[in-house]
Amino acid sequence: MRILLVEDTVDVGEAIVARFERIGHTVDWEKDGSVADEVLEVQAYDLLILDVNLPALDGFSILKRLRQRKSKTPVLILTARSQVDDRVDALDLGADDYLVKPFDSRELEARARALLRRSVGESTNQLVCGQVTIDRGTRAVAVNGTPIDLTRRELTLLEILATRPGRIFGKDELVDQLFGFDDEPSPNAVEQYVARLRKKLAGSGAEIRTLRGLGYQIVCQ
Repeated sequence: MRILLVEDTVDVGEAIVARFERIGHTVDWEKDGSVADEVLEVQAYDLLILDVNLPALDGFSILKRLRQRKSKTPVLILTARSQVDDRVDALDLGADDYLVKPFDSRELEARARALLRRSVGESTNQLVCGQVTIDRGTRAVAVNGTPIDLTRRELTLLEILATRPGRIFGKDELVDQLFGFDDEPSPNAVEQYVARLRKKLAGSGAEIRTLRGLGYQIVCQ
C-alpha cells in the first residue's frame, strides 16, 4: 500500500519510513505542510500519517483541506499534543485515529493496519484467495499452509490484488501504489512483478489474469 508520511522531525520520519518500507509499503515522506497539501491534491494514498506542528501549513489545516476535497483517505494524526481538546478537534476535522508522541512503533504499525483494513471493509489481518493465505500482521504468505518467499513488492502487489478479488487494476494504478516519487520503475516493471508472482502462485487457486487494454485482476478459485 502507498502511504504519505508528513513529519518534520527527521529521526522520527526516518524510523517510520524504514519500518513501513521493511514490511512492504511504499512511503512518500514530506516535511513541509504546504508541499504535502499540494501532493495530496494530485496523488491518491491508502493512508496518510500526519504530524500537526509543521512548517508552512499545520496538520489540522491539511486535514481540513483534504476533507473539503471529499477525500476518504484514512488519516492517522501523529503529534506531541496530548490534550483532550486536540484529540477532539482532530477527530471532528475528519481524522480516523490519533497517536501521541512518543509512541511505540509496534502500536503505530498496528493502528495503520487497522485503518487500512477498515478502508476496505475488513476486520482481520488475514486475506485468503484460493489456497493462498496472506497475514498482513506478520507479512507472511502461505500456499496450502506452506510459507512461500515473496519480495517486498511482490507481497505488496499480491496484497493490493487480493484485497479486492475480481476488481481490475490498471497498470498506471498499480505503478502508483507500488512505487514512490523516489523510485524509477522500468516501463515493464509491473509486468515483471506479475510474471514472478504468477510463477510463485502456480496451482494455488489464485489466478492473476491480464485483461488486454484494461489491466490485471486476481480470481480466487
